[in-house]
Amino acid sequence: MKITYTPQAIEDLQRLREFIEIKNPAAAKQIAQQLLMAINRLKTFPQIGLPVREAPTSEYLRDLFINKYTIRYLLKDNNIYILRLWHDKEDRK
Repeated sequence: MKITYTPQAIEDLQRLREFIEIKNPAAAKQIAQQLLMAINRLKTFPQIGLPVREAPTSEYLRDLFINKYTIRYLLKDNNIYILRLWHDKEDRK
């Protein structure tokens, strides 16, 4: 399976890392690595995330939870599209 990041997902990764880096550069690097490792794990286990029930296509749209972070992704045509990433404390409305 191929992994593709949306521009929003790339911005999310940068934003999260920059926010943490202000107070703890080592933690920022560690969290970024954890998120990227989890995303790469999707190549082997694409269904590991939970379906997003409120989505019209919940069988394709999934959330992967890593510590206090959510990775939202879409499974389609043997591809994994990383849509967004956020911390649990962020307002996602």
